[in-house]
Amino acid sequence: MTDCGCDKAKAELEEFLHHELRAPDAADVAEHLANCVDCTHEHAVGVVLTAAVKRACSETAPEELRAEVLLKIRELRAAM
Repeated sequence: MTDCGCDKAKAELEEFLHHELRAPDAADVAEHLANCVDCTHEHAVGVVLTAAVKRACSETAPEELRAEVLLKIRELRAAM
């Protein structure tokens, strides 16, 4: 394999983080990350952001808030 370079690694970083690259492309990016401090830093930031988004998306609203929102939606629909 050859180092794919920063441009390709950065362009494909999002797909790499989500395991969406074909195996050869993922291997190229992984090899580049092993040798590039700047891209490794961007990868680390991406890992942290991805984890934060996953946590945020798994939270649910409190039942009282959900009930209030549903009630308001019903009131708005009835007024139409």
